[in-house]
Amino acid sequence: MIIDQRTDLYGVVGFPLGHTLSPIMHNTAFEVAGVNGIYLAFETGDIEGCVKGMRSLGIKGMSVTLPFKSEVLPYLDDVDEMARKIGAVNTIVNNNGRLIGYNTDALGALRALQDVVDLSGMGCLLLGAGGAARAIGFMLKEEGVNLTIANRSPDRGIELARSLQSPFVPLKDVRKIHEDILIQTTPVGMYPHTDQCPIPEHLLRDNMVVMDAIYNPIETRMLKLAKEHGCKTISGMSMFVHQGAEQFRLWTGLEPPLKEMSSAVKEALGG
Repeated sequence: MIIDQRTDLYGVVGFPLGHTLSPIMHNTAFEVAGVNGIYLAFETGDIEGCVKGMRSLGIKGMSVTLPFKSEVLPYLDDVDEMARKIGAVNTIVNNNGRLIGYNTDALGALRALQDVVDLSGMGCLLLGAGGAARAIGFMLKEEGVNLTIANRSPDRGIELARSLQSPFVPLKDVRKIHEDILIQTTPVGMYPHTDQCPIPEHLLRDNMVVMDAIYNPIETRMLKLAKEHGCKTISGMSMFVHQGAEQFRLWTGLEPPLKEMSSAVKEALGG
């Protein structure tokens, strides 16, 4: 591509950012779709200054990652209703100087699930109580899914369960829960600790839908075990690409090249 005075600037803000695959995914999308844009990583500890810079420099769109998804809220002009419910923003759109926050993590998870299962009348065990669990939980509640929250720390788990008006079970008691869907949002099993699994293996059963929010490795130990037990599995890479696709739609108004975005991320992960 040719970078010129008409090239639109996009990026991701967070700390640290050495692991991010967002530039690979979005620059691939821009190239395939013919968008005159470039996407960079802005590693910073100053989210307020970054938002001011976005406004003054006319940066068209920004991804927001840890630790700023909640901290960024006061510096925006408006926040989408779902992002406000979740209490976290992972996407900023610069609409002629007006900065609007969205949460595409939630929609990304929903799209990844809808690729393999009809959610109507389903029950879901959601492992974890962090930002990803919160985003996924609120979106699934909107879809009428019956949620049960499980977390190692009871305080955080109970707080999230209360927000979602859903029951809470301690992580040690998940063996007593038999839901249609299992979604794991904790860091257990993430690279380099790829031999770890957050649940007892006997919880996995034939035709259960098992999703792991981790995308490195693409197939975690939990997903490998789930496949062996006849479960339908969804990798965190699918959620990551779908949330990126929603960002692309918000920023450009175009249909994202999902296949090419997925291939770029998979190749970067060595898949």
